[in-house]
Amino acid sequence: MPFITKHILKLAKEIIFSAFLLLVCCNGVTAQNNVILIIADDLGTDYCGFYEDHGDTAILPNIRSLLNRGVRFQNAMSYPVCSATRSSILTGRYGFRTGVGNVVGGTGGSGQLDTTEISIPKLLKIYNPQIAKANIGKWHLHNAMPASLRNPIRLGYDHFDGPFIGQLSSYTNWTKYTNDVTPATTATNTITTYATSENVNNAVTWIKSINNKPFFLWLAFNAPHEPLHLPPANLHSYNTLTGTTANINAQPKQYFKAMLQALDTEIGRLFDSLKAINKFDSTDFIFIGDNGNSPRTAQIADISKAKGTLYQYGVHEPMIISGPSVVNPGRVSDALVNLADIFATVPELFGYTNWTSQIPANKPVDSKSILPIIKDQSNIIRPWAFTEIFKTTSDSADGKTMRNMEYKLIKFDYGKQEFYNLTTDPGELTDLLTGPLTATDISNYNYLCNEMLNLTGSGTACQNFVLPINLISFTGYQSSSNNILNWTVENANTIKYFDIEKSIDGSNFQLIGTKHPVQNAAAKSDYRFTDYAVGTTSNLYRVKLNNINGSSTYSQIILLSRTDKTNNFIVSPNPVKDFITIKASEALTDDITVTLTDMTGNIILHKIFCAGSNICHLENVKAAKGMYLINLKNKLLKKSFKIIIN
Repeated sequence: MPFITKHILKLAKEIIFSAFLLLVCCNGVTAQNNVILIIADDLGTDYCGFYEDHGDTAILPNIRSLLNRGVRFQNAMSYPVCSATRSSILTGRYGFRTGVGNVVGGTGGSGQLDTTEISIPKLLKIYNPQIAKANIGKWHLHNAMPASLRNPIRLGYDHFDGPFIGQLSSYTNWTKYTNDVTPATTATNTITTYATSENVNNAVTWIKSINNKPFFLWLAFNAPHEPLHLPPANLHSYNTLTGTTANINAQPKQYFKAMLQALDTEIGRLFDSLKAINKFDSTDFIFIGDNGNSPRTAQIADISKAKGTLYQYGVHEPMIISGPSVVNPGRVSDALVNLADIFATVPELFGYTNWTSQIPANKPVDSKSILPIIKDQSNIIRPWAFTEIFKTTSDSADGKTMRNMEYKLIKFDYGKQEFYNLTTDPGELTDLLTGPLTATDISNYNYLCNEMLNLTGSGTACQNFVLPINLISFTGYQSSSNNILNWTVENANTIKYFDIEKSIDGSNFQLIGTKHPVQNAAAKSDYRFTDYAVGTTSNLYRVKLNNINGSSTYSQIILLSRTDKTNNFIVSPNPVKDFITIKASEALTDDITVTLTDMTGNIILHKIFCAGSNICHLENVKAAKGMYLINLKNKLLKKSFKIIIN
């Protein structure tokens, strides 16, 4: 072949290749874009070692390696059971919209997922038909076989391979279904290979079969879901376990950890396989659990709050997003996230940012993209996170829950409500609705309750709470001949009247006046009272708040000492906690003896106020609450000041 001809052919190939790259880039997709969603079945946060530590942490070096390349989400919320979580991820829609609110199948379970729903693989197929899409592992969104066996394909996948139903009866003797792109092809096989290993085998085989296409892989393991068992010896280090029924029943948590370590080992093999074909560094991984641990393996005192419930142990999940898309990896995000948010995130990881144009108006999506957090552009994508559980037949566990950063509201369908502060009570031990609520409590309850009603359009009505009276401040000062008292009250509309009381000794208080609240007072209202009969003595004051329901509360006591104004010394603060300052108007020419005594003369503290100074400190004042005296004395001086110790 002449040199010129070879040159022309080479140039033509380069032009064609460049045009291909241009086409691909214009579509926002490159051959290097891949996403793998890894789902661990029945894995809560406690065994991971990078959330709360309950003492039984599993050996997870490969899963933990994702942390260095990724973002760990501290507040990810799931549904409390597997089918509902998987449906919400696949469609981006809550269960009350899709009808999947519990486990598909079983007595009184959940409805099945409609195959007309818009799904992640359907969106990817619209965006770029070259993106390969597979679901390998557990399905559990339909149970009518054989009519439903092709539903993964109907929902947009090119390939399905795994157990169709939920729990396996055995990890080494189970039924696998395979659906490929040919509608007529449906194969059923009995598999004796360990299920976790078989899932990885099938994933690696499929990835190699698609050559260099970008791909999305939904890899849903059954592990570490029951039945508890002893995995193959090469996958774990729990060598003392025997695998007998008696041994399993005696140490269920140890077997759970062995299964989890076996899962981690096989995930490591997946990583190694991707590295061998140069696809690991170009793949984003999303690792999650689908709900909390079952009661048998739950590491909480009250196992009634485990899987299948709306409490945190049922719905709080591990979540890591790791890979080349993560900016500033190694971060921890406390953003509120629902696993349904994966629906919006996966297309955007491939560059498909206008996927919302494909969502029908009659099928609203609840998913929020996590991409701004992945790119370290924002740490807030939603003000609250919602989840629920319901069956086709009513159940006492049925209900809805919503949380913000601090509070969580649970509304059971039978009418009961529970309300928790997750910051101070992460174990949900104290239902705030059983005791008095603060204004902050009530504000957050009203917000979450109304948001939940607005979202779902149904549910138990919000409770009505009267905001508690809050005395924000009570102060006083002296005019030339009077004492002026000021106080500020929040929510004064619940107050019938104020009583102003005065005392000389701190024990016997006398009523000196009454004030009525401002009509239709705003959130805060200010009040003033003038005492015209002060004389030259020290006076103590308090305000009694009388409520319209007959109850009453008192303000703190303040002291206004008129003798203090006529001398050269100031004693502060007053009232006192543990530190007193005595300040002279000018430096002393002679030492002064300072004593702190109770009202009977017993000495509490003794100190010399040295000449040349104008300030003296009494530190670490330890005394019971009440009235005390500060005594100043030398040859020429004798003064006493009344103080209150709170």
